[in-house]
Amino acid sequence: MRVLAEVHRRDGYPVNWPDRPREWLSHASPLGTWVAGLGGRVVGHVGLSRSGEGDLAPSLWSERNGTSEERTAVVSRLFVAPRARGHGIGALLIGRAVEEARGRGLHPVLDVVASDTAAAALYERLGWERLATVEQRWSPSQLVAVHCYAAAS
Repeated sequence: MRVLAEVHRRDGYPVNWPDRPREWLSHASPLGTWVAGLGGRVVGHVGLSRSGEGDLAPSLWSERNGTSEERTAVVSRLFVAPRARGHGIGALLIGRAVEEARGRGLHPVLDVVASDTAAAALYERLGWERLATVEQRWSPSQLVAVHCYAAAS
């Protein structure tokens, strides 16, 4: 929780701080959750789950490929402590989630808020394809632009 709070203070991720951060981290990742350590401390996290309410990338990828959303896995809850950046930890975490998805015969996809330019740049450096940018209503007063990505085939 400490690392997530640091990331939220510094980068604004997650955009809306969850009422129950521990549940927010663990609830959405039934296919797997991984953490990264550096110097004996946890410094990063990523989850992998099935498509859920509000996930846009699975339907975009499945429509484009003429297949079912059930063939996708959503990479989510990725963050790295500010002090640990520059060591390739984000790429390692994404790589682990992608490996698990592919091992299950699923195609990795993800959504990221458009304002998170550092995350979008990381995905694009890793060869992820931007499928679309979509506006998503998160509440009556909150309209958010979201980039939808799919891992390279």
